[in-house]
Amino acid sequence: MSALQLTEFVKRPGVGKKGRAIAVKANFFEVKKLPDTVVFHYDVTVTPDVPPPVNRKIYEQFIATYGNKELGGGRPVYDGRKSLFSPRDLKFDSKTFDITLATDVQPNSTRPAPVFKMKIKKVATVNLEELHRFLQGKSALSNNVLTGIQTLDVLIRHKPALLYSTIGRSFFTPDGKQPLAGCLDVWRGFYQSARPTAGKMMINVDISATAFFQSGSLLEMIIKILKLRGPDDLARAPKTVWPKVEKVIKGLRITVKHRERSKRSYKIFKLTPKSAKETKFKVETTKPDGKTTSVETSIEAYMKQTYDIRLQYPNLPCVSIGKTAILPLELCSVVEGQRYQKKLDEFQTADMIKFTCQPPHIRANIIKDGLRILNYDNNEFLKDFGMKISNEMATVKGRVLDAPTIHYHPSSKDANFVPRDGAWNLMGKKVAQGTTLNSWGVIVFSNENAVPMAQVKGFVRELVNTCTDTGMNIPNKTPQILYANPHGDIERSLNQLFQRVGSTVSVRPQLLVCILPNTGVPLYAEIKRVTDTVIGVSSQCIQMKHTREPKKQYCANVCLKMNVKLGGMNSHLSPTAIPFLSQKPTILLGADVSHPGPGDQVRPSIASLVGSMDAKASRYAAAIRIQEARMESIAELADMTVQLLKIFYQTCGRKPERILFYRDGVSEGQFKEVLDNEVAALKKACTQLEANYKPLITFVVVQKRHHARFFPMNRNDGDRGGNCKPGLVVDTDIVHPFEFDFYLQSHAGLLGTSRPAHYCVLYDDNKFQSDELQSMTYNLCHLYARCTRTVSMVPPAYYAHIVAARARFHAKGEQFSDTASSESGVGAAGSFSDVKTELSKVMWFM
Repeated sequence: MSALQLTEFVKRPGVGKKGRAIAVKANFFEVKKLPDTVVFHYDVTVTPDVPPPVNRKIYEQFIATYGNKELGGGRPVYDGRKSLFSPRDLKFDSKTFDITLATDVQPNSTRPAPVFKMKIKKVATVNLEELHRFLQGKSALSNNVLTGIQTLDVLIRHKPALLYSTIGRSFFTPDGKQPLAGCLDVWRGFYQSARPTAGKMMINVDISATAFFQSGSLLEMIIKILKLRGPDDLARAPKTVWPKVEKVIKGLRITVKHRERSKRSYKIFKLTPKSAKETKFKVETTKPDGKTTSVETSIEAYMKQTYDIRLQYPNLPCVSIGKTAILPLELCSVVEGQRYQKKLDEFQTADMIKFTCQPPHIRANIIKDGLRILNYDNNEFLKDFGMKISNEMATVKGRVLDAPTIHYHPSSKDANFVPRDGAWNLMGKKVAQGTTLNSWGVIVFSNENAVPMAQVKGFVRELVNTCTDTGMNIPNKTPQILYANPHGDIERSLNQLFQRVGSTVSVRPQLLVCILPNTGVPLYAEIKRVTDTVIGVSSQCIQMKHTREPKKQYCANVCLKMNVKLGGMNSHLSPTAIPFLSQKPTILLGADVSHPGPGDQVRPSIASLVGSMDAKASRYAAAIRIQEARMESIAELADMTVQLLKIFYQTCGRKPERILFYRDGVSEGQFKEVLDNEVAALKKACTQLEANYKPLITFVVVQKRHHARFFPMNRNDGDRGGNCKPGLVVDTDIVHPFEFDFYLQSHAGLLGTSRPAHYCVLYDDNKFQSDELQSMTYNLCHLYARCTRTVSMVPPAYYAHIVAARARFHAKGEQFSDTASSESGVGAAGSFSDVKTELSKVMWFM
């Protein structure tokens, strides 16, 4: 069978051979026995439409009510949405069942419980023989194969989904939960996914974590939201706090304390504008003569009269749980297992990182605990389908690639050296190409009491000395220094400094150094908007705390950023380390799309493209476009590519004969759409420049959002933190059965377990061999300009990610806070400004 028929993408050209061979453990578990029977696929429709957790409860009730009669003792598995898979043919082609949930049945209630209709209709039979052929590389990825993989995914998730809170491919358990700042807990979860690999199916199992609302008293939750000490503080709180509370608790499900026998939960719609004492409604009462009359009463009085409950806090608002139903806050309990879906604040994020950041040996042990919870051996659904899964982590073959020689300025001590363990330092080294900084100024966003002039001058002196030692040339050692109000007109202050510096030196200013009082985003964002899009000058932000006792190491790191922002080059590799770039004119392109946060209906997506500017691949230019929210393909890629190809030509004097395109942030489901649109856009860009200009294109997707992790088997193969050493490449055992992909862990882990990058080659005119692409990708990871370490993904993709994130700050009037409303219209597509052309050939985004 030809490669063309087998895959739309690129067939693996053979496995790599370079590097030192080692064996590592991977968090993949082999499927020892695949179902070899025909599986029956049914479509499920539940009316009225409800979310998956409710669908699952309805399905459980269906099994309890109709299972023996309709399913003949069979055990179908359900995905909670539309698909049901059965190892046996059910006795009907289509049937509708009426189902009432036991929890909806109210004792002594005259109101009938809601009835759900569940329609089950046969849609297909799935022959898993074709999946076996696909794994052997003898069949393409057809719908039948995809449904086969989906069947296994639903099968392994079915039982955990009945027992635990399930989100996507993970299930979460409250065991070992820990509080986050505010009203949230973090729960540990276990992710599992059926993955096709060479010759066999594997189950990828990993740990995950997510934030849930704390269960229990709603009153206590509100006290935590407002960071108060107790209910008395809440009673004294101003009315202006309640909209904030309503925003957090709206949509939460609660149970009530005064109806012990009712298991039903209710959804919070809003808070009442008045308190329980002031909220009045009419109740029907029967007079002694048998006539009914309606009497107005308050919530407080009604609770005392009907349930003999004296409210402790009648002055607090109530919650509305329907069109007319209202409940006092103190009688409500928050139901367990409700996920928090908004953005975490900085304190919650810090707590979350502490919880999730586990060193490799601990992560591996937690995954083994997860396997005990999953208990594949005793899963009756797996047995019914005839599927067996190993309980041992897979041992996979890997190779550790040699690090390249890094070059600094010839006058450096150790000017050319091979780094060890993915890190090195700048001691005695000068940047390969230092820039001259003549015209610059410093602005301190504070007052002279907080940051005395002597302190600022001391810091500037240390910065200048370190930059000079590191190979930059700074003739002007006493720049203009200005103080400014961090809450004032930032644009005016920056313009004022720019004008002063320009008039003093009679040359256009090259750099504004900004000293910031804290790490707050709004001030930083406004500085970058003004310098990038209004003035057109590079800016370097410094935290105020670093100016008190300036450290040489810190100043050296700042120097690396300043040098590339001014057009310099920090380091480069020898041409032999990147022959693909040095043999013919070649451009490296990196692309990413940054999407707005969940629930944001106003902000657009931002597409970024960066391109290398020379054969050394140390300098890049960037292009940005605003596009429709959550659209993954880059809409204006052709225009962006033309822009960067022109800069490449102006810099090198030649057109690139080859394009190597690294694309960040694309999931497997989007490969085809992105490939079709973006390769066509690259070709269009080339023909726009010249009708017969057709450089050879290779298109590689870089994925970081996956769950593959590697664990060294021997201590000698690990680093100090217990991670695999940088340069580990895996292209067998757990990769695609026949397409060209590989995992590369290029960086030395600092905290937790290192996550390798997954590279998938979707298009390849350049006919790369595995060794060639893997080595070059790893070698390029040594050229990230901001630091003296190898990085976790190839720099063009990394830079594209940084540019897309930075471009968010280019919207005028944007509100950068956790509580900012996104309905106001700021941050919409029209409010973004372009980066000034003065910055087009320097790395302003560093």
